Amino acid sequence: QHRCLCRRMKRIEAFTDGACKGNPGPGGWGAWLIAGEHQKELCGGELNTTNNRMELMGVIQALMAVTKKNIPITIYTDSQYIVNSVEKKWLDNWIKTNFKGGKKNKDLWLTYAELAKDFTIKFVWVKGHADNKYNNRCDELATAAADGNDLLEDDGYEG
Repeated sequence: QHRCLCRRMKRIEAFTDGACKGNPGPGGWGAWLIAGEHQKELCGGELNTTNNRMELMGVIQALMAVTKKNIPITIYTDSQYIVNSVEKKWLDNWIKTNFKGGKKNKDLWLTYAELAKDFTIKFVWVKGHADNKYNNRCDELATAAADGNDLLEDDGYEG
């Protein structure tokens, strides 16, 4: 169903969130994709991770779920870490300097950067735990995933 929807759509909106029970600790991510009248929810979690990693994983998984390339995507997140890293071009500098100075989450940022090449992405910050029903639903998905019994190992986390 989602594959067909992406082929016909000219624009996608994605809402993403991450959660962590402790930081580090068990974590989860959630994403809600909207393309026209079609919607899709995604979530997952990891055993030992951080909140920022789960915020990033929500974005990565949302992008991985989109099958049509070169489509504009607006990603709404309550993570200023993500919005500022991309919109203020911090990530570009981190990549140029090979994450000099111990910048964290290199593995996920490089995955994001590779996926982002296929899209036109705009990030928009939304206030968390407020009146945005999509962000609130992503928070529910992420929290439920973090509480789940089927958590994966976060192989990239360097605790």
